[in-house]
Amino acid sequence: MIKIAITDDHPLLLEGLKNIINAHEDFEVVGMYSSATELFHHIATDMPLVLLLDINLPDANGIDLVKGLKESNKDLKIIAFSVHNEFAVINSILNEGANAYLQKNANGDEILAAISAVLVGRRYLCEKTQTILNKKVEMGLRQVPKLTRREKEVLTFVAQGMTTNQIADSLFISSHTVESHRKNLMEKFQTKSVTAAVKSAIEYGLIRET
Repeated sequence: MIKIAITDDHPLLLEGLKNIINAHEDFEVVGMYSSATELFHHIATDMPLVLLLDINLPDANGIDLVKGLKESNKDLKIIAFSVHNEFAVINSILNEGANAYLQKNANGDEILAAISAVLVGRRYLCEKTQTILNKKVEMGLRQVPKLTRREKEVLTFVAQGMTTNQIADSLFISSHTVESHRKNLMEKFQTKSVTAAVKSAIEYGLIRET
């Protein structure tokens, strides 16, 4: 039997996925995790060959999570499962090593097809994801920006409505340094305002909505 694990913070979805997978005669769900913390606590013991991974978990950024999982177990087959349909998110997840990408409205046949594909070394994209990649034009972000800890702090404070001077006081840095971070963030997100960068960062799961 092929051992498969599922990570999702919605109990009903976990049960539904388990039923779909266990109905296949060659597949067995050996672990169901509701958070990244639970995932890392049990995965070494459960030893799944395939992981169906919700990249929108409340306690981890999906891109960093895929990267960390692949670094600790390069043989683990990761099927990203997400509501995100932005090119930058999909591209970043695949570049970090995910073997497949499914939208959360994927049907049972697509889920089983994705598992079968990654087991033989093929990348699998559901129909909607493939359409998004095919339609991408050469404009806008191609990957989710990589942010420093300080940049995430500045974005979080901006999201809370704090001014440059208030952010500077909170982080014990100069207003000039805060302005430099704001400028860098607009460049990274290719936006004309930090507010727009905040919106994108929340959509990509880089910071939490306050």
